[in-house]
Amino acid sequence: MNTKRLSDNMEKALSDQMNKEIHASHIFLSYGIWADDKGYQGIANFLYRHSQEERNHSIKFMEYVLNRGGKPKVDAIPAPPKDPESLTDCFDGVFRHEVDNTTSIYRLVDLSLEEKDWATWNFMQWFVQEQIEEETLASNLIDKLKIAGGDRATDESLFTLDKTLQNAPNDVPLAQNATGENP
Repeated sequence: MNTKRLSDNMEKALSDQMNKEIHASHIFLSYGIWADDKGYQGIANFLYRHSQEERNHSIKFMEYVLNRGGKPKVDAIPAPPKDPESLTDCFDGVFRHEVDNTTSIYRLVDLSLEEKDWATWNFMQWFVQEQIEEETLASNLIDKLKIAGGDRATDESLFTLDKTLQNAPNDVPLAQNATGENP
């Protein structure tokens, strides 16, 4: 008996998003390594944690596809972009990536509506809310750097920014522990 509850098109789209989340994890890991190498251990730690959060998102997609009787496909992950030129370039890259990811999430919501796949539509609402938080977080990084002086910030301002991000809560939740009340 066929127990698959996803269309082939939806299964592929969800697998593609799973791979996009894995790619995001690699991008933020790469940015974290760059920041660590530049002496910004707090910013690096922040980016490493964000990398783990993106990996958790990929696992959430994987588990959903499996739970709906599908089989997600892991594709080759493209290399991350070249190292940022500056903290501004790094934080702008984080923001651009989140906006791109939001667009992909919206496409999945549109597809679920088109297919009248209400289970997937409901599943995707968590990601819609998550992307609001992700874009806000990325925008706040840009704002904090601007307040510190941008690429002309003093060493003292950058030190303070680095420490602020290092001390940000390290509360990346595991995807499998998310609920409607605790996304």
